[in-house]
Amino acid sequence: MEKSRRVVALLLLVVLAITISGCGKDKQAAKADFKVGVVTGTVSQGEDEYRAAEIMKERYGDRVIHVTYPDNFMQEQETMIGRITELAADSDVKAIVVCQGVPGTAAAFDKVRRTRDDILLLVGVTQEDPKIIGAKADIVFDRDELERGKTIPKLAKEMGAKKFLHYSFPRHMSIPLVSQRKDIFKEECEALGIEFIDVSSPDPMGPDGIPGTQKFILEDVPLQVKTHGKDIAVFGTNLAMQEPLIRAALDAGCIFPEQCSPGPTMGYPGALGIDVKGMAGDMNAILDAIEDKIVEKGGAGRFATWPIALNMTIIQAMTELAFQAVDGEIELTDLDAINEQFKKEAGNEMFVRKLYDDLDFYVILSGSRILGVEN
Repeated sequence: MEKSRRVVALLLLVVLAITISGCGKDKQAAKADFKVGVVTGTVSQGEDEYRAAEIMKERYGDRVIHVTYPDNFMQEQETMIGRITELAADSDVKAIVVCQGVPGTAAAFDKVRRTRDDILLLVGVTQEDPKIIGAKADIVFDRDELERGKTIPKLAKEMGAKKFLHYSFPRHMSIPLVSQRKDIFKEECEALGIEFIDVSSPDPMGPDGIPGTQKFILEDVPLQVKTHGKDIAVFGTNLAMQEPLIRAALDAGCIFPEQCSPGPTMGYPGALGIDVKGMAGDMNAILDAIEDKIVEKGGAGRFATWPIALNMTIIQAMTELAFQAVDGEIELTDLDAINEQFKKEAGNEMFVRKLYDDLDFYVILSGSRILGVEN
């Protein structure tokens, strides 16, 4: 009898162990199968960002869900909000990465939080008030626009600029960090003895769309050079401006210190007719090809960029950080982990700092490379 009881007890323990083991495996499988949503613009709005999301899909397969917001996102904010809330409706999605954080992102996060308090929300390159989006997201990353307000005019001066021309439009000037950067541009130009010139361009979200903005840039830059001379640096605040700015600056012989979103893949390949398909992801190879073309066309010392594509780096780093945080490998706001991941994705040293003491809002800076000269 006693022996039978022992056998029964032993069998119960075995069953319990198997059950616990099975539950553990189920939980581990569920954890391993979670997904991360990545929201970017389309190729026409920002090829770098779209490509970065596709790179993450190549790394993680179906565990990354990539969706895009509309080109005309200002008029289609409900669609933008819908894309994000649809991702959150999938219980397997444990984090959502958004870049750029266009208008509608904060409202979308409000909706998500009503039903999902377990989801991580990450934003890169916000177009909304930093304090508002910083309070709603778990973490935000952006270029260090305020510091760039100082570094870009200094770079232009080093490249020989006597005047600095700033192309933008009212919608962009309503973005706090972009507006503040412009104010710093003015102050820095005055301190450096550079004349600051402000030119209003058509909004790519306006009735003439991106083609209208690009046509304006191509026609206006030669006129500005004719008026102000070749030692004028041109800068535009919109992604769609970069390719025509580079092409027009090269043709007119003026200075192009940096893109609004600096990096080898932003504007340069299209403007110079460089096919980067065989160099995808190899920023050094792309940069070398760009430099060769700039020198060949007589632009040595008059063009510069960052050696990394920041928006691509932000998307890739945020996605990796999201996976690691959900897996419990890191704290999402661990600055050491952040710096390590950004350096890994960029292949270069990055300078990351916290912008606000009370918010997890981080800004990033890289050094610049002047093309065709020893740096």
